[in-house]
Amino acid sequence: MLTPTDLARYIHQHNVHARLITDIGNTATVPAAASALGVSTDQILKTLLFYVRGEPYIVISHGVSPVPTRPIADHFGVGKRQIKLARPEQVVSETGYPVGGVPPIGHINSHPVLMAQSILAYEVMFGGGGDDRTMLEIPTTELLRLLNPVLLPLR
Repeated sequence: MLTPTDLARYIHQHNVHARLITDIGNTATVPAAASALGVSTDQILKTLLFYVRGEPYIVISHGVSPVPTRPIADHFGVGKRQIKLARPEQVVSETGYPVGGVPPIGHINSHPVLMAQSILAYEVMFGGGGDDRTMLEIPTTELLRLLNPVLLPLR
């Protein structure tokens, strides 16, 4: 399983303009992480793994908002039943990181990314940093550069 050290190595090797934040206290929930960082809950990312017709996709959205499957299904022209949230063991297998600490970047496997277009309203976002005690601070422009995501209305 990958750790924040692996994410730090990825950041360094790929010249990513981002930083890991450690020792900030409780980040187990989006409100707790936002409070610890002194930012809006909308600036906290969640990075999820979904399967669309059996194929894995990374979905990045705001942490407190549930991810609606309708925009994803519409994008792929499939029914909502074709969209499945990955199980924890699948998340580790595909990203290398545990649920609750999955960063938006630096996964062991590369997958297409779907991202909430509303994230573009913020200059800086905060996501999982490799475990449940570390956060990643990353400019939205870096997310776009590194991930080349498909932007969807996921709110």
